[in-house]
Amino acid sequence: MRDVTQTPDEETPYECFDCGAVVVAEDDPSPCPKCGGEMRNRQTPLE
Repeated sequence: MRDVTQTPDEETPYECFDCGAVVVAEDDPSPCPKCGGEMRNRQTPLE
């Protein structure tokens, strides 16, 4: 697993688990603006 440095004021890509839409935002944009699904931070590794 890699170390991820996150800066709170930095824009981060978020991806929807349901439709795959990608949104770049400073804060978690949940729910997905396209389908209402759950979003995840793409810079955080999945286990």
